[in-house]
Amino acid sequence: KHVFYEHIQNCGHFFANQSGRALSDQAVRRMIHKYTSLAAIELHITPHMFRHTFATSLLEADVDIRYIQEMLGHSSINITEIYTHVAMKKQRDILTAKPGASMEPALRLLRALAEEYPIYYGNGNHEHRLKLSPQTYGDMGVRYGEALGEMGIEPLVNCHVDLPEYGLAVYGLELDKYYFKHFRPGEMSPGYLEGILGQASGELYTVLLAHNPDYFPQYASWGADLALAGHVHGGVVRVPFWGKGLLSPALRLFPEYDGGIFRRGKSVMVLSRGLGSHTIPVRVFNPAELWVVDFVPGLEGDLAEH
Repeated sequence: KHVFYEHIQNCGHFFANQSGRALSDQAVRRMIHKYTSLAAIELHITPHMFRHTFATSLLEADVDIRYIQEMLGHSSINITEIYTHVAMKKQRDILTAKPGASMEPALRLLRALAEEYPIYYGNGNHEHRLKLSPQTYGDMGVRYGEALGEMGIEPLVNCHVDLPEYGLAVYGLELDKYYFKHFRPGEMSPGYLEGILGQASGELYTVLLAHNPDYFPQYASWGADLALAGHVHGGVVRVPFWGKGLLSPALRLFPEYDGGIFRRGKSVMVLSRGLGSHTIPVRVFNPAELWVVDFVPGLEGDLAEH
């Protein structure tokens, strides 16, 4: 113990490499990848998962959030409070299109994020329904849009923003309610995406905020390099050993796209199983998840798992 203490004091780092320097992000990723492979663990595990688990465990043990803020190195306590929003054992959808439902969980999360990061927001079916049916939801859609505007967040509604400094073009897709039908997905015509989004960027890496994963083949054909989707909640129940999701929000059994990474040609879709639940307020063998995707300049090829 004394030897380790002296070593830490001398090099100034708790986790150090053989040269006495701080371990790099990539070194930690390689270590995790090595030992998960040796243990034959198929679950996608990242360093951020350990960080998130650490913070969440402390919160659930009633540790003062300001101590957690200091340990995580957050400049604002608002960003630490994100963990309090996602650590609730019976979390529901962050935003639910239900008359009179509170929008505050979504707004608290976005306020915290907007203080630290630029936000590129893609609407899902709940935001679309709030705007589409004021006779049902009253002014919820208007109030939600105004609250986003006060944070400086402008949802990407069938438009895009170019980020040439990062080599990225980010598109936000808002599908009509027809494409969220129960039982059978609505048929998407070949020119539909180009008609509402325009042509995909040919020079920049194209990221599509798509929400609904059912149309990944169409996203790939349109030209998305990476589609980021959700909506399915991992299929509510993941079948043990098989790992397949049981039921989609459209009430379809064993949806083809339930969670994880999918590939079609050169296109990749990252489908998050999400943080909450909705129609069926339960998750079985289906833990909540939040994806962190790193865009590495100059790294060619498709998505690499670490």
